[in-house]
Amino acid sequence: MKLPDKNPAREWSSSGFRYYPLSLFYRKQFGGRIRKISLDAGFGCPNVDGTVGRGGCIFCNIQSFSPSRRGSTRTISQQIDDAIWRLRGRYRADGFLAYFQPATNTYAPPERLRAVYEEALAHPEVVGLAIGTRPDCAGEEVLDLLAELAERTWLLVEYGLQSIHDRSLAWMNRGHRVDAFFDAVERTRRRGLRFGAHVILGLPGETAEDMIATAKTLAKLNAHSVKIHNLYAARDTRLAEEVAAGNVILPTQEAYLDDVIGFLEHLSPHCVIDRLLSNAPPEYLVAPPWCLEGAAVRQAIEAELLRRDTWQGRLWKTGGENASDLAVESPDRL
Repeated sequence: MKLPDKNPAREWSSSGFRYYPLSLFYRKQFGGRIRKISLDAGFGCPNVDGTVGRGGCIFCNIQSFSPSRRGSTRTISQQIDDAIWRLRGRYRADGFLAYFQPATNTYAPPERLRAVYEEALAHPEVVGLAIGTRPDCAGEEVLDLLAELAERTWLLVEYGLQSIHDRSLAWMNRGHRVDAFFDAVERTRRRGLRFGAHVILGLPGETAEDMIATAKTLAKLNAHSVKIHNLYAARDTRLAEEVAAGNVILPTQEAYLDDVIGFLEHLSPHCVIDRLLSNAPPEYLVAPPWCLEGAAVRQAIEAELLRRDTWQGRLWKTGGENASDLAVESPDRL
């Protein structure tokens, strides 16, 4: 790998990586192997219940990515104990991160949020919190609560961004514009909280330059981490209907590899890569079939990075822009 001596990517490239993997960050942060536990507190979504919209995002079938929504309800403590028992049977683990994943995990009164977060933190093997939410559900009281918790534990707020382009957000029926993300990030950072973002590559109508613009935005905002998703269709969603009707063509694996590599090249080398692709269980997945081979696709991405002799942050440029500056620059803001 041809890296300049002062390139910050050397921090992880010296371990043989061409991107900054989550596993390496965990070892650096916690001094051991950390496993993430997906927890379901039973929260809803304002884009489903009519507060901002109905029907949810075009791609969303919550049961497809949340086993907890397919079975009986359990307490947070029970979910943690069950997950630890399963994970310890498969992996070595030195600690666990409580990840509030399904639905919108700040969409409740602060007293209820405090109760479920505190229940997770009370478990002796939980070393921190990751909280997935929407940028339009990050009120001042919620962020104050998270800042208070962050004083005594490691904490990450994960915002569902998907894209910086308002036309894409409208297509997927997100129920908010990109301004909501910029606003939430600015207020999150003001409190000293780290944030991550979820993005989808291969959205209809988005060019390589559009996806790179999303990467550049996250780099300018100093996102702690990013989850990269390929666009896939799960059953019982409007996206599945659009795919079946021929109105949406999902990316091929080859196209997705190009998208991921272009995205990584413009991302900050300091940004942790939480995920390189996504899928649904076979019984929920409609298309594309290639995303079921997660390990093989990750290996293909890594092999292509090696073949091109490129890496995360190769085309990254530092910048001092803040969230307000970026909101003005957003090409679809008006």
